[in-house]
Amino acid sequence: MGSRGTWAGRELLVLLSGVWLCAAQPTPPGPTRSPAPPLKFRLAGYPRKHNEGRVEVFYNDEWGTICDDDFTLANAHVLCRHLGFVAATGWAHSAKYGKGIGRIWLDNLNCAGGEKSVGDCKHRGWGNSDCSHEEDAGIICKDERIPGFKDSNVIETEQSHVEEVRLRPVVSGARRQLPVTEGIVEVRYKDGWAQICDQGWDSRNSRVVCGMMGFPAEKKVNRNFYKRLKRAARVKGRSPRPGSRRSRLANKSQPKQKHREDVGFKKRLFMERQQLNYRLHSVSCMGTEVHLSMCTFEFYRGNASAACAAGTPAVVSCVPGPLFATGNGHKKKQRQQQQGQPRLRLKGGAKVGEGRVEVLKSSEWGTICDDRWNLLSASVVCRELGFGSAKEALTGARMGQGTGPIHMNEVQCLGTEKSLWSCPFKNITQEDCKHTEDAAVRCNVPYMGYENLIRLSGGRSRFEGRVEVAVGAADGEQPRWGLVCGEGWGTLEAMVACRQLGLGFANHGLQETWYWDASNVTEMVLSGVKCAGHEMSLSHCQHHGTSVNCRNTGTRFAAGVICSETASDLLLHAPLVQETAYIEDRPLHMLYCAAEENCLSSSARTANWPYGHRRLLRFSSQIHNNGRADFRPKAGRHSWVWHECHRHYHSMDIFTHYDILTPNGTRVAEGHKASFCLEDTECEEDVAKRYECANFGEQGITVGCWDLYRHDIDCQWIDITDVKPGNYILQVVINPNFEVAESDFTNNAMKCNCKYDGHRIWVHSCHIGDALSEEASKRFEQYPGQLNNQIL
Repeated sequence: MGSRGTWAGRELLVLLSGVWLCAAQPTPPGPTRSPAPPLKFRLAGYPRKHNEGRVEVFYNDEWGTICDDDFTLANAHVLCRHLGFVAATGWAHSAKYGKGIGRIWLDNLNCAGGEKSVGDCKHRGWGNSDCSHEEDAGIICKDERIPGFKDSNVIETEQSHVEEVRLRPVVSGARRQLPVTEGIVEVRYKDGWAQICDQGWDSRNSRVVCGMMGFPAEKKVNRNFYKRLKRAARVKGRSPRPGSRRSRLANKSQPKQKHREDVGFKKRLFMERQQLNYRLHSVSCMGTEVHLSMCTFEFYRGNASAACAAGTPAVVSCVPGPLFATGNGHKKKQRQQQQGQPRLRLKGGAKVGEGRVEVLKSSEWGTICDDRWNLLSASVVCRELGFGSAKEALTGARMGQGTGPIHMNEVQCLGTEKSLWSCPFKNITQEDCKHTEDAAVRCNVPYMGYENLIRLSGGRSRFEGRVEVAVGAADGEQPRWGLVCGEGWGTLEAMVACRQLGLGFANHGLQETWYWDASNVTEMVLSGVKCAGHEMSLSHCQHHGTSVNCRNTGTRFAAGVICSETASDLLLHAPLVQETAYIEDRPLHMLYCAAEENCLSSSARTANWPYGHRRLLRFSSQIHNNGRADFRPKAGRHSWVWHECHRHYHSMDIFTHYDILTPNGTRVAEGHKASFCLEDTECEEDVAKRYECANFGEQGITVGCWDLYRHDIDCQWIDITDVKPGNYILQVVINPNFEVAESDFTNNAMKCNCKYDGHRIWVHSCHIGDALSEEASKRFEQYPGQLNNQIL
């Protein structure tokens, strides 16, 4: 019946998760020595596709890995050809596909790219390495096979690994309801799906499956219910033909009440016509694995028709996280669990469940250094946030650089912890890490099917086009496709549309579109869409409902988007504002150009020009781009506006808002800054400047660079002539109208406390708007003396 997979200690991990794609490299026989044994290669790891993975080499009768030190795409080209692929498209470092076991055969591998064998490349020597398995290299090969290539060293021809897993709902009604939280566990096998025998199945196995499905925890299943299902299926399989004598006798002997129960029971079930096809049994997980392929199990071989005679298909029931919970019971329980502000968050990700990991310590948000960052620690983060286990543990600030302190380093979770703070970690010193090493995660999230309710048409690529949405699909009817009214459509709405499409961030939200009518859809079905920017679907945003109200209903006025896999992320360097703030009484005769650009308060219009002066709060602004794409003005050079007085072009009418606020949020003074010159003033080490305003040059801010608006530039101020002495909040907001898309708008505001006595001003406690805890933010806005708005 069952045969044991070759589990010799931990070696079966490699067997189950690897794709055995091996190629012999013959060595020409020498006249006086026997030929060297051929090298063999394979891809392994999890989770992954068939053409990518951790690369492993068989040398000296032992499988081992390759260190990522000095690894290049040329190395990947040679290795992919070993495996029968025409070329490589990329490579991965830091054990992205999991840590291997055994020897690390190659280190400092250096191929030119044209070698026939990796043995011809330069390296430190076989087995000579100073690496750990946390540095195992992976490769991504182009999914195109070398013509005539033969896998002469295929170890096992029958599929012997588990890649795809699903939960098949059984209870009636669950078929349409998403997410699927309970069902029979099935694994992909050949062209179909196969079941797992539940003999020996326990909660740790369920925890692994729930994690893969995007759920943080598992719960007990009513197994009696599913045993009745199995019995019902067996009775169905051998039931007599209707009308036969045996059938009539059986019906007479059966009580009517029991008959009614069975009818009701069968109405609640999906009865599969095909027989159960068991593939796995004796599954044994620790509960910390991120994929079922990492657990030990056995395969049924050959004829498995009599398999699992004493058991039933493995069934799992999962507890959804707060974002995906349905029903009042779930929500009430989660509200109780989440009293108080969480101490963990994700920032800078395009999709739900991904982003840079930030933790709250001493009322201040900070990041995690990526030293020893792995899937176990990443999974603790994901589950704590209400998602499943981790798909990827990302290093090297792959989700953009954070700001502020780096709170944790060398986090080493076991995988069983309820909170990241329960894991061992080291405190950070300034020399240990920089924000270029910020850790990030991609979590498993439940399948919701949102991407099936939206599509783009007419674009030049799959990342752009007119937005079309499906309506009526929720009622089980055939969905009807229609357009979205472009009135009020902006960057925030486009962000949600791109997220729902799975296409990353929004580059532009278009209120008018000139795309080719590729789908013949002309009816407006959605209008008044107003999003906050964080929603998973346009249906979660405010809108007019079924009563569409759109002034212009032509297809030209339908909403469109241009999506991008990356986005910029601007934030202000708060300490510089604090260091450079001062008051200047500037004569009116020097402010004509500033008045023309509306950089003074409204009372300046009635002043006795050119006599008198205006009191200005001046400061410098240093605006950094910490994202993964350059920040570019929304308008191209052809539409920039020339201002004769200052003799420069404005690429954005309002780039920054400056406000003086009372404790209750009332604005008592305001200013704004047009982007007359967005350029790279300075850049981080090894980053080249790209944008310069001179000679009508291109404007923008490169990733890793910053733009400096000095305090002595016109309009780099707030006119406080009419402000009375008191305690206030100075607020600076970059890109306030969301004209240009960013990966994170929550860090665009900066706040400072300021005390003004009528002659001098003290600016202190400057910080990015989302840098502090909720409690600390409240204390900041209500420090002593501020409530009565008087000087103490």
